[in-house]
Amino acid sequence: MAQILASPTSDPAAGPTVTTAPTGSPEAPALIRENGQREVFCGLTSIVWLHRRMPDAFFLVVGSRTCAHLVQSAAGVMIFAEPRFGTAILGERDLAGLADANAELDRLVGHLLERRPEIRTLFLVGSCPSEVIKLDLAKAAERLQAQLAGRVRVLSYSGSGIETTFTQGEDNALLALVPLLPAAPVARDAGSSAAPPDQLMIVGTLADGVEDRFRSLFTRLGIPRIDSLPPRRASELPPVGPGTRVLLAQPFLSATARALVSRGAQLIPAPYPLGVEGSRAWMAAAAAAFGVAPAHVQAVLAPLVERGQRALAPHKEVLAGKRLFLMPDSQLEIPLARFLARECGMELLEVGTPYLDRSLMAEELALLPAGVQLSEGQHVEHQLDRLRAARPDLVLCGLGLANPLEAEGIATKWSIELVFSPIHGIDQAGDLAELFARPLRRRALLSFG
Repeated sequence: MAQILASPTSDPAAGPTVTTAPTGSPEAPALIRENGQREVFCGLTSIVWLHRRMPDAFFLVVGSRTCAHLVQSAAGVMIFAEPRFGTAILGERDLAGLADANAELDRLVGHLLERRPEIRTLFLVGSCPSEVIKLDLAKAAERLQAQLAGRVRVLSYSGSGIETTFTQGEDNALLALVPLLPAAPVARDAGSSAAPPDQLMIVGTLADGVEDRFRSLFTRLGIPRIDSLPPRRASELPPVGPGTRVLLAQPFLSATARALVSRGAQLIPAPYPLGVEGSRAWMAAAAAAFGVAPAHVQAVLAPLVERGQRALAPHKEVLAGKRLFLMPDSQLEIPLARFLARECGMELLEVGTPYLDRSLMAEELALLPAGVQLSEGQHVEHQLDRLRAARPDLVLCGLGLANPLEAEGIATKWSIELVFSPIHGIDQAGDLAELFARPLRRRALLSFG
């Protein structure tokens, strides 16, 4: 599977910068900020879960054959299976400026829509090659939107891996949708009894079964209206406005969250719904924003909490006391570290994340063990030096690092697997813990004394 190995953006020989994290706590951990050689998947990978989420949308990557192979391989879809994504291949003439790439793109889009008339939203997805030749997909989307008005909505976003990590592809895609969200109705005066009911918007792609479960629980808690972004159909966008309360299901949606707030929505501060503790706190934060009594929250969630803790127990026996090193890859690292330390008893050696948005991570950072080492950004060689010196029992990392580390005798867990798996919610806490216990159990079975 192809990966992006970016060129260093600073002197590769320079050491990491260590600064004190301004959390306001006397026990705030030291934060290592690094800038150098990275190894991450590119944002095109997010198409793999987004195209399943919105079956009336089509994702057209404007890129190279390498881009096509990456998405095809990551999706695991046979070439004749008519998936909801494709690649407009930039050839040598396009890259050399000898062909009119815009004219070719228009022709390909026309051919696509003739073959697939059911498409209602078309995303033009930028890649490293399209950005290198300065192909303006935003202008192309505007042009095609004018030509296809009333038939297909055309949007664009960047899935390039030059300066981003792979989960930011979803952030960019949702950001492209925010300006199109209809405005929620607003009462003519603040004291009017006709003010619209508050609306909860769950933001971030979840497995359908997990989202259905959350909707059922929020309804039982008494929240009147629940919407989601992305919606299950790209043509059915939820409204947004001052009455909208935004609850992030994923921690890598910084740009989308800020865009929703700029539309008048209010962001609910909460940990993320990973594990029993995080999921309960996430739902309780939403309930509090809607004025639901804590006693009612306790009555609804207590049976789930008990069941989730029972499901965790056998995996905690494997994980407790094991030493964990989290390499930066998906931006899920901090919530996962909180879950694995507090609920599974693991010892955190280092918690790396590609980007640290303190405004979205405040509740998670407050729950991390005192003195834990954080790192932001990536200089892969320096991080590997620290990892090898620490000799952890388990490493969370990208696919490109997993096999070399396994060959060195270090057990690994692929971070990308956690993005594809249904891991959110109390009911999924046992499954989430099992994903980390599995490589340790496998290594124990393969030990021959």
